[in-house]
Amino acid sequence: MSHTAHIPSHRKPRQRASKSALRAGVAGGVLSTIAVAGAAGPAQAEPVTQTIEMPTITTGLSTAVAASAQATQQVALDLETRAYEDAAAESAAKKAKKAQAEAVRKAEAKKKAEAKAKAEAAERAERASRTAERTTLSAPAASSSGNSSSASAPSSSSSTATGSAGAIVAFAKAQVGDAYVAGGTGPNAWDCSGLVQAAYRTVGIDLPRVSQSQSTAGTPVSLDNLQPGDILYWGGAGSAYHVAIYVGGGEFVGAQNSSTGTVQRSLDYDRPTGAVRVL
Repeated sequence: MSHTAHIPSHRKPRQRASKSALRAGVAGGVLSTIAVAGAAGPAQAEPVTQTIEMPTITTGLSTAVAASAQATQQVALDLETRAYEDAAAESAAKKAKKAQAEAVRKAEAKKKAEAKAKAEAAERAERASRTAERTTLSAPAASSSGNSSSASAPSSSSSTATGSAGAIVAFAKAQVGDAYVAGGTGPNAWDCSGLVQAAYRTVGIDLPRVSQSQSTAGTPVSLDNLQPGDILYWGGAGSAYHVAIYVGGGEFVGAQNSSTGTVQRSLDYDRPTGAVRVL
């Protein structure tokens, strides 16, 4: 056989055209059926014109959680702010109380200092007054006698007294060592005028109660002519602030103050301003 001879093909003949036609027929039938079914449906059915969206649950939940967290944070902030305010108020109250106590303390200290200064000033003025009065009283006595020492020693220096004067002196000396109490009239505590009044009462003489009146209760005598039983006074006549009893020998007995009580002292211990004689 010639190599150029035609060799028949073993492939089956294509049936593309017939199959395409068949497929087209089937598709057409299906479409026709669908069309018929659609035509047979209810005439009143309306086509869908809008889309309904379902709510997103996740988004709403996260919003609620965020709102709750914010509210909790705000409450915590409010509580913290209130705590700071309460602490500040308490601190301010403590400072105010402390400042008030300090102000009261300073006021009391100032009051005490002023009272002390006033007392010291009064004492200095009293001493100055006593010194001036002593100078006034001693000057005439010195000039009249021509002897400057006569004022310092009474002419009657004897400590021996008799009669009413002796009884007064004995009573006064018996009270030496008793306490001094302002307003005291015995029997174990005295003030200056209380002691003098009680001493004179032993001989039946009633003296005024206070030193101012006792300083004018008798006849004035000079300090260089004293006799036992005479009343000594410090300060002005009629305004004396202290009295005592001259007991002779250049000494007196008096209820001096709360520190010393009733004592017997020399006239030089605290020289009196003047004297009066009642007997």
